[in-house]
Amino acid sequence: MTLIVLFLVYLCGAMMLGMPIAFSLLLGSVATALHMGGSATNPQIIAAQLMRGVDSVTMMALPFFIIAGELMNRGGLTRRIIDFCNIFVGGMRGGLGYVTILACLIFASLVGSAVASTAALGAILIPMMADSGYSRAKAAGLVAAGNMVAPIMPPSVPMIVYGVAAGVSIKSLFLGGIAPAVYLTLIMGLAWFFIARKEGITSHMQRPTPKEMLRIFMSGLWALLLPVIIIVGLRGGVFTATEAGVIAVVYALLIGVFVYHELTLKDMFKALTNAAKTSSVVMFLAAAAQVAGYIMTIARMPQLITALLDGLVDRPLLLNFTLMVVVLLVGTAMDVVPTILILTPIFLPLLKAAGIDPVYFGIIFTLVNVLGLLTPPVGPVLNVACAAGRVRMEEILMPVMPYFTAQCILLLVMTLIPETILTPLKWIAGYVPRVPPPSLLNYF
Repeated sequence: MTLIVLFLVYLCGAMMLGMPIAFSLLLGSVATALHMGGSATNPQIIAAQLMRGVDSVTMMALPFFIIAGELMNRGGLTRRIIDFCNIFVGGMRGGLGYVTILACLIFASLVGSAVASTAALGAILIPMMADSGYSRAKAAGLVAAGNMVAPIMPPSVPMIVYGVAAGVSIKSLFLGGIAPAVYLTLIMGLAWFFIARKEGITSHMQRPTPKEMLRIFMSGLWALLLPVIIIVGLRGGVFTATEAGVIAVVYALLIGVFVYHELTLKDMFKALTNAAKTSSVVMFLAAAAQVAGYIMTIARMPQLITALLDGLVDRPLLLNFTLMVVVLLVGTAMDVVPTILILTPIFLPLLKAAGIDPVYFGIIFTLVNVLGLLTPPVGPVLNVACAAGRVRMEEILMPVMPYFTAQCILLLVMTLIPETILTPLKWIAGYVPRVPPPSLLNYF
């Protein structure tokens, strides 16, 4: 227990001083190792673990998908997706809100990052909603909440990180994220329906003519083919998740240059530069987390935490719910990737002991972490939405709460009733867990 407290003191202390999370992890790990003494202090072992954290073919999927997202964003994709969504839901009451929600789902299948998706869509949709008479704060809140689907819908960056950390099939995680992403979109649409009725929103977007619809559909079709190619390819076993990332990069490059004619050499350079910066941050976090995981293992921290929660192992449903609450609380102060990298090696022994399927848990785990992006004081998505909408943080909190509450209710349902995830996953990927996860339905 002393080692756990020591690690947390150094980790949290370094973060409070403003040190990056990766360096905070290394500091906490090294301090704990020095306290333990022995082979744990060997710098060669620590260096080897640092390299091991990024020495993974599977992890290479992450920078490829980030590059693809950057290329698609700079290649004129965002505007075409918004126009495409307008064909179907733009004419409804409060149509621009529905366009925003649907655009978030479609764009999510190309980017895999809530922050990137919020920045891209927010820059266009928030001014559009403001010009149509919507409050900027409420528009920013809708865009922020709608983009919670981005890290769930494949290709999901957090799921890649979890899959590598837990040794779980990324293909199963990707395909398992489709149903929760659709659920999130539907519940966002339902929440917007009641909000639009309550506030008397009657505005709608101008529906294009049939000729314009055809033009918009054909133009947006190229962008929409990418997620179809990825999902079908993964489902059919044509390529792995890493290979899918390479295909996404090549496809985005070809479409941006030869079809949309909006991707220039300057844009490519900026896309590669931004992708390199983002990828390097995540990769270094993964390396630092590997060191922390190694120190935790030899210090028997997972066993100690398992012993603390041993009373819940025989009650897996309650254990699953407890872990979700812990993750949600941690997510208020930490970003998604470091939370996954820190908590995964701690939770895995508990999951194994309780018989909770790691694929199902990974999907729920990712969703809970993602909801932390909407909670202050960190709230990266809130900050990006505030910047895009030019509003203050305190102005966006109340407009976000109805959507956040609806998403938490959905999370609770999926946690207590795993069939909501596993049944669609069985239909899509043929995945059946060896041990069925605990379900509230078993008590009826």
